[in-house]
Order: sequence, then C-alpha cells, then structure tokens
Amino acid sequence: MKLEKNTKLGKYNKFYQITLFILFIFISPVNSKEILEGSYLEVKILDKVSSKNTTLTLKIGKEKKFQNLVLKSEKCKNSEFDDNPDITAYLQVKDLNTKDNDKVFIFNGWTFASSPSLKPFDHPVYDIWITKCFN
Repeated sequence: MKLEKNTKLGKYNKFYQITLFILFIFISPVNSKEILEGSYLEVKILDKVSSKNTTLTLKIGKEKKFQNLVLKSEKCKNSEFDDNPDITAYLQVKDLNTKDNDKVFIFNGWTFASSPSLKPFDHPVYDIWITKCFN
C-alpha cells in the first residue's frame, strides 16, 4: 500500500494562517499603550497632623498644588497581567516650604500601588499613595 501526501491541506493551512494573522492585526486594538497607560492619576494624601484623607486627580504631565506640595505625574500605567493587577506611576513631589536649592524634589521616582514601601514617600506631614490610573 502506497502512502500519498495531502498537498492540498498544506496549501490551505498556510492560507488560513496568513488570513488569521491579518485579521488579528486589524481586529486587535490600534495601540495597546493607550489601554495600559492612562491620562490621569488618582492619588490619596493623608495629612498626618489632622488625620484627613484627600483624593487628588492629576493630569499626566501637569503640576497640581496641594497645601505646600506640588505634585506632578509624568506617567502612569496599569499592569498588563489580569491575575495580579497593579498600578505604577512616575511621580514628582516638591515641598514649597523647603528652601534647600540642592534638593529640587522631595520625591522623584516610580511608585507602585501594591508595594508603596519599595520606594517610600518620606515626609513628616504627608503620606501619598497612588490608587488609580485612568483615561
């Protein structure tokens, strides 16, 4: 008994692979960064003296003043993993009461909603943590 190759199946298989690839490109979101990166960052600020919580919404790239602090978020991003969602943001904070010209920011760096202690915001009066990144 002689075995025959099914050459038609191979030709159709490549056609289906190429068609699925093209459909995937056109159906998938135009820019996945738009989904992951937000235009606004929501932060909570705790005043340790009065024990009051304040929620602020920061537009990415714009400064916002709160009491004697100036906050600016350069970037915020939602995690790419659905099983353990996390929010990451690049935050800059200036204290207007500080007269030290050598130190521009009291905080300048990435912060994580799930692990704020990785790079903590250290201030005698305020605690800041990120809560939401959205468009």
